[in-house]
Amino acid sequence: MTFTRKLMVVVAFGWLASTLIATPDAQADVYELRIYKTAEGKLDALNARFRDHTMRLFKKHGIESIGYWVPTDEEASKDTLIYVIKHASREAAAESWKAFIADPEWKKAAAASGVGRLAEPPESIYMEATDYSPNYENAEGDEDDVFELRIYKAREGTLGKLDARFRDHTIDLFAKHGIKSVAYWHPTDEPDSNDTLIYIIEHESADAAKQSWKAFGSDPAWKKAARESGVGGLAKKPESIYMKATDYSPIQ
Repeated sequence: MTFTRKLMVVVAFGWLASTLIATPDAQADVYELRIYKTAEGKLDALNARFRDHTMRLFKKHGIESIGYWVPTDEEASKDTLIYVIKHASREAAAESWKAFIADPEWKKAAAASGVGRLAEPPESIYMEATDYSPNYENAEGDEDDVFELRIYKAREGTLGKLDARFRDHTIDLFAKHGIKSVAYWHPTDEPDSNDTLIYIIEHESADAAKQSWKAFGSDPAWKKAARESGVGGLAKKPESIYMKATDYSPIQ
């Protein structure tokens, strides 16, 4: 079972908007990580639909596109789209999805796209940015870069210490070893909000990623920070997906 099955709320697209319930902190910006798995041979059609219609209609209905990626894994690269969008609040998300789904232009684009039904219901997790999440900016020459989506599940009571380690040490050490931080989030809904860190980093290439992780892992400064952080071992092995940005992704 993949991390998406374990950590994300499975939401049927047709009734997503009607099932969202605003929470007391609904007025804060929220991000949404979504994963689509298409029927065989339909990923190109799905990408075309996002490129030519969906992103524009998202914007029309108050949904901000952050980034769109396809996994580099051979099998997943054939049928999987991973993306992150931003809403003004959970309440705004519900309203935006409702308006988007009901939009006649969206219905026409969906019918004409040739995508058909997805192979599985879309997967979704709502998130909030950590206080150390950077303001990411694209840089020249990033077209060949590889992104990495990583999920950490901390042992009970240690998420704050894990955050402190990233805030005070890990991000700087990532930069030292050629790893660019894109964004860091916590899920907004329990139980994952209590123990889960989701983040995306960027490497110059797949080979560079291997070299960077090797150098990072052997760095005495990292070993010292890890030892003194009080985090200990994670509750489970970190999970990761290497990804390439689509040609229409705002993040490249």
